[in-house]
This record gives sequence, C-alpha cells and structure tokens, in this order.
Amino acid sequence: MKGQKKIERVLMSVTDKRGLPEFGKFLHDAGCEIISTGGTRHVLMDAGIPVTEIQTVTGNPEAFGGRMKTISFAIESALLFDREKDKVEAEALGIQPIDLVVCNLYPFEMVKKRGADIQELIENIDIGGPTMIRAAAKNYQWVTTVVDPDDYPMVMENISKRGGNTDIETRFKLMRKAFNYTADYDSLIAVTMDERAGEPTLRFAYEKPEVLRYGENSHQKGMIYRLRNAPDSLYDMEILHGKKISYNNMVDLYGALETVRDLKRTGCAIIKHANPCGLCDGSDQREVFEKAWAGDPVSAFGSVIAFNKPVTLETTKFLHLDAKDKSQRKFVEILAAPAFDEPALDYLKQHKNLRIVLFDPARIQPTYDMKFIYNTLLYQDTDRQLLEKVEYVSQKKAPVDEGLMQFGLIAVRQLKSNAICIARRCENGDYQLLGMGCGQPNRVNSTQLSIARCRENLKAEYQGNPQYLEAYIQQKMGEAVLFSDAFFPFPDNVEISYEAGIRMIVQPGGSIRDMDVIKKVDELEMTLIFTGLRHFKH
Repeated sequence: MKGQKKIERVLMSVTDKRGLPEFGKFLHDAGCEIISTGGTRHVLMDAGIPVTEIQTVTGNPEAFGGRMKTISFAIESALLFDREKDKVEAEALGIQPIDLVVCNLYPFEMVKKRGADIQELIENIDIGGPTMIRAAAKNYQWVTTVVDPDDYPMVMENISKRGGNTDIETRFKLMRKAFNYTADYDSLIAVTMDERAGEPTLRFAYEKPEVLRYGENSHQKGMIYRLRNAPDSLYDMEILHGKKISYNNMVDLYGALETVRDLKRTGCAIIKHANPCGLCDGSDQREVFEKAWAGDPVSAFGSVIAFNKPVTLETTKFLHLDAKDKSQRKFVEILAAPAFDEPALDYLKQHKNLRIVLFDPARIQPTYDMKFIYNTLLYQDTDRQLLEKVEYVSQKKAPVDEGLMQFGLIAVRQLKSNAICIARRCENGDYQLLGMGCGQPNRVNSTQLSIARCRENLKAEYQGNPQYLEAYIQQKMGEAVLFSDAFFPFPDNVEISYEAGIRMIVQPGGSIRDMDVIKKVDELEMTLIFTGLRHFKH
C-alpha cells in the first residue's frame, strides 16, 4: 500500500513555533532526518535536536534577504515525484524523497492587522512556503503535510500506531487542510492588495457543513456552514436538548439573540417569522417573560425566545409544560440563553422537541451584513447606532423616558419595514412592547396594525368596569410612545395615532413634507421627536 515506508526525511519551516521542539524531538527519536531553515533551525538546535541545513539539500545559499531559501529543483522534486512510477528517474537525478513537510507561512494577516505599510506587507508574502505545502499536498499519497501546530499530537499518535508513517486517510485529511490554508492565505493577500488599490473585493470560505432539518419549507434542503477562521459564530451554539434545527429556526434565533443583545437589564424577546412579537426589559425575569408573551400571545405560539441573562426555574414554569391540561402548555420552538439553571434545564426537557440553545447574546457583535440574490452579493455595515439626536420639533415638549427611548428604538430596528411599534414604561419600571405592525407596503397599514394590537392587549389586561374600558385604553395609549423606523411621508399617520390615544411620536424625520407633519402634530398638541436615523430592515 502506498505510503507504508517509514518517514525518513522531514522538512520543517514554520513561522508559528508552538510545539515545535516537542514535535521535532519526536521525529528525531523516530529516526527521521530533519531538514530546516533559518529561525526554525535555531529553535530545534536550541532544543538539542540535530538539523540538516536547507542549503545542503538545495546546493545553494539562502539569498536576497531570505527571499530565496527553499525553492529549488532538489526540494520540489523530493516532494513531488511519484515513489513508484518515478523511482528510477529520481535515483538517476540523485533526488532523495522528503516524506513529511511541516510548514506554516509568513504572518501576513498579523502584520496587516497592525497597520503595516505596503512594503512590510510585500515582505510578508510567503513564496517558498506555499510552494512546498502545495507540492507535498499534491503528492499526499506518499507525503504528509502539516500546516497547523494543533495537528502535531494527532500526527504523532498516527505515526506511533502505524509503525513510523501516517495512514492514507490522515494524509488525505491533511492535504485538504493544506490546500484550504494556502487558498485562504492567497485570498487574504489578493483582497488586501485590492483594498490598497481602492477596488475592494470579498472572498469568503465556509466549512463544516451540517444538514438542517429542512430549508424555509419542508421540501427544500437546508445547510449550515461556519465561516472559516471566524473568532466566533452562531454555528458554535450548543444545543442542549430537542430536535434538529431548521433554516427558519436559525433565522429567528439570530433575530431573537440580536434583539435582546442591547437591552440593559433582564431582557426577553419573542420572535415569530423574524419579527419581535413580544419584547420586555425589566428586573424580574419571570415578570419580563410574562409581559413579553402578553405582547402577542397568539403569535407567541411556536415562537423562538431568547433571554440575555441565565434562565431560572421560576421563569420556565411560565410555560406550564407539566400542566395536566395540555391546552395550558405553551408551545415554543426554541429557548435560548447564556445559561440555564440545572432545575430549569430539567423542567424544559419535559418537552421532548423543544430546542434548548446555549448562546450568550452578548457574543452577537457583527460588523457587516450580507444578502445573496441570484449570483449577486449585497454588503453593508451593520445597523448598530440607535439615533443621532433627540430633537423636539413640536411646540409641545413632553419629557421622554431615556430608557424607553432606547428600548423602543431597539424594538423598531428589529422589525421588518415599514415598521411601527408602540412601547411603554410599566408601573414597576419595566419596558414593554405593547404593539407592533411591520412588513407592510405602506406605513398607514403598519400604524393601524400596531394600534390594533395595543388595543387587544389593553383589553386583555383591563380588570375594571366594562363601561370604562375605552377610557382606560385611551389613558394607557397616552402614556405610551409610538416609534417609526422611517419618516412619516404624510400627516395621516399622525391623525390615526392621535385618534388611538397616542400623544408622543418618535421618528427619524427627513421627509420633504416634515413641516406638514409637524404642523399636524402641533394642531393636535402632540409631542414629536426626530432622531435623525432611519432603521429600514428589509
């Protein structure tokens, strides 16, 4: 079988020196001759490991400030020739095989991150390293290629078990890793040079594919990939319990985590079809959960829920999963949080299909958003800023609760445009999403939907004499604030809001008819605040 001969000659040339002395000693003790360059050679020699200098193999000195070291007929031939088909020719040419290459490349990414100039970047473009790696990887049937120090233990174990060489499966795995490594390296160089030229390009590599339960619909296949080398990813979430996640689940989960990420206290977001139908920020987690659910109890059925603090047993009991009357049990698809108390986890596991996801919303810190539409990539900075100003443009200037202002803008920012939400400060200081309307082709529809939702919720909470219900609704609406993700193009939204009891509106401003809107607000003695920042979310 190919590659069964013991590894006899090793070429080592690494920038990342982690684990190098230990790996070098293992190979030396296994009877390998180690050929090495520059700094790698010094580290090995300092560890008492005999090393053959690269120039004794190439027949040429290192030259041009180190730009020429390994590139040579002797080195590349020793890596590339077919050990069976080319054996006679190699012997005639005096080529001795190299069986293992341990190599990683000049730290181009590191020097770029520290703001290196073009000359330093150029000097950190590795040429000989990628050549060696690619040559060894191409000949993986005979040659082992190691580019990552984290793989040293695996390679040592494999060599020990296989009597002095790696098996073909290991070499194939390392070959794939090697080509991905050089591909990522070259991509980074290309992107960096395009940036410097003022013609930016994007190159991404995604790996570790996993099959999702299905795509947006059950007849569509769905996959999830992780961005290679990303420091963090939603892919890294830990699913503690429940059935397989679907495409839509992932989209809603991200929306839920993103929504509670910026809440200052204990937050709960209930997401349905990518929109927060329930949202609350307060002090007591159980109460916060109940108020978020009350925002739209019908839509909360089959929702995805995220908390920004560890979940307690008391909070989970609101779902009534152990109720004898099954109609009292609240069905949700996913519950996500940075942690779960052990009793809470045990309680949630009563629902065999409920996905319990461990992920801290604070980890959601994206710098860009992308969308793919038919071989076209849309790219933008993420929408993280809430407002540019708090400008009272109306004659009436009722004070606005700063916390409520932030809460309402967080809520409306997460809703699909055209987006309207109405939020309030509860008597105990909690902030609650009272109603929302979104995803409509015009803002009037969204305003009407948000008001209708508020009225339903206020009817449900009212405990007094029915004849005073409308007065109660008007009072509570008057205490709430209406938020719009974009300007009001006409005064009609103001009139609709006023009739519903709303007395304060927060919107970005910027319409050519702003003065008409302001005039109507002043006629109705309402308060209007411009934030200067739009939050469209398509």
